[in-house]
Amino acid sequence: MSETTTPVRAALVVGEDGLARCSWSAADPEYRRYHDEEWGRPQHDPRALYEKLCLEGFQAGLSWITILRRRPAFREAFLGFEPERVAAMTEADVQRLLQDERIIRHRGKIEATISNARAVLALEVPLEELMWSFAPKPLDRRPRGWDDVPAVTPESTALSKELRRRGFRFVGPTTMYALMQATGMVDDHLEGCFRA
Repeated sequence: MSETTTPVRAALVVGEDGLARCSWSAADPEYRRYHDEEWGRPQHDPRALYEKLCLEGFQAGLSWITILRRRPAFREAFLGFEPERVAAMTEADVQRLLQDERIIRHRGKIEATISNARAVLALEVPLEELMWSFAPKPLDRRPRGWDDVPAVTPESTALSKELRRRGFRFVGPTTMYALMQATGMVDDHLEGCFRA
């Protein structure tokens, strides 16, 4: 086996269905579903983009599977991630959510979700337009292994700075790169993955 094929094989896993997938998706059926149906697919719906922005913020310091498993509860707790409804939440709602064991009970992240909804409503351009204006140009070749996938890019850093300037919270450069991956602004499915 050549040295150039080793990272690809190590970074991919073949499922029971015979399909090669990015290795991170092998750990759990929900990860597989997310990998196959959502991750890396272009998302332009403003409500869905706001939801992803918030969930990526909740994920900071945790594994993504924790968020995926709790996503239905998050959607219920945050009123379907409708920015108008979330923006109207009050301190009483924060207190209620801090008691909700179905979600991540982190005051800062709960308050950021509410303030981010207000920031979305204050935008003079659609959230989709703002976020996608930072999408990098597609690479000439797919990543061959996880060493080829960055955690932060100039584009994710610029998006982070712009969102912070506009009052968004929990939008650091690493979180914004994960958001770019999740919403298809970048497509980091590895070479050889059936979704590539």
